[in-house]
Amino acid sequence: MLHFALNSICAPALGYREFVALARSTGCDGVEFRTDLQRTVFGDDPAAVAGETCREAGLTIHTLAELKAFNRFSDETLGRARELAELAAACGARAITLIPDNSGTTADQRTDQTELQHALGQLKPLLDDHGLIGLIEPLGFLSSSLRRKSDAVLAIRELDATGTFQLVHDTFHHHLAGEEDLFPDETGIVHISGVANASVDRASMRDAHRGLVDGSDRLGTVKQIVGLQQGGFQGPVSFEPFAPQVHAFTDPKAEILRSIRFIESELVALAA
Repeated sequence: MLHFALNSICAPALGYREFVALARSTGCDGVEFRTDLQRTVFGDDPAAVAGETCREAGLTIHTLAELKAFNRFSDETLGRARELAELAAACGARAITLIPDNSGTTADQRTDQTELQHALGQLKPLLDDHGLIGLIEPLGFLSSSLRRKSDAVLAIRELDATGTFQLVHDTFHHHLAGEEDLFPDETGIVHISGVANASVDRASMRDAHRGLVDGSDRLGTVKQIVGLQQGGFQGPVSFEPFAPQVHAFTDPKAEILRSIRFIESELVALAA
């Protein structure tokens, strides 16, 4: 049985209470909240009230996203990290999401790896003090300074920080990076979306192509889930579609349920 969750990018126009109701109505047992939706995350409610609202709905707040360009560490980065960690701890989130620099200004791989390890070393005490996990999400774009999960795993192991940091396995970014290893033991959450556009090549895929998962998906999302499960992953699988057509759904509940049913039926078929 999969533990489905919703990232608030599924329905970015909804306030957090309406989003919680949507997640509950689809049978999900977790949510991810974002800080980049051009509004206050929890409206006028204190974070503690938002956390209690989720708990009353039977929902786990898996993470609060996101700390952008975390691997280009500075005093300003630390300040943003502290604000995000305090908000996450106040609402009862399990983690904060760490996003690498995607500006295309990447240096050589050795420098990027050194900067990554330095950033994680600086963030570790903050996360430990707040009882939070740092979920590292490599981005498969060619412009990303951290494309491969293997590089993140190496940095975590070098710091002996497997209790503080875990991976986000994003089926879209995994496809773009072309990385074969799944790292189920190091994975804290899986982000799922599907790309149906048959005319766009892999290098040209962007967030706007990311819809819900159905039979037209080119990312091999369900097969990736199977591989992670076979490796022992039992954590949350969270919908993260950025496509404008998804955001325009008049009945997001029906569409999300349709995708859930498709994924579940495919998993049964692959297990037969």
